[in-house]
Amino acid sequence: QVQLVESGGGLVQAGGSLRLSCAASGNIFSINAINAMGWYRQAPGKQRELVAAILRGGSTNYADSVKGRFTISRDNAKNTVNLQMNSLKPEDTAVYYCKAWRPGYDYWGQGTQVTVSS
Repeated sequence: QVQLVESGGGLVQAGGSLRLSCAASGNIFSINAINAMGWYRQAPGKQRELVAAILRGGSTNYADSVKGRFTISRDNAKNTVNLQMNSLKPEDTAVYYCKAWRPGYDYWGQGTQVTVSS
């Protein structure tokens, strides 16, 4: 199995920045089989949505609402994925979840709260 632990959430004013990190640990064979990692978010009363994802080879995908403001990066050697969030807006307020995919399985972190005040 794989465990994902997020860190870096918090409270920030609109226009500010935060950096989220997610570290994968557990079965080394399962970790090495992970082919994509990403971030989802869920605001109160809304469905969970994909924010950004990155493949092992480095290809990325972003939600339209965060393009140009958020950057996802991955360190395959350290089994970590980061989300640099700049120019934050109140509508970015949500619980952010790390997710990892490998063939036939996906894994979720416990979530970290991001609150952007206006």
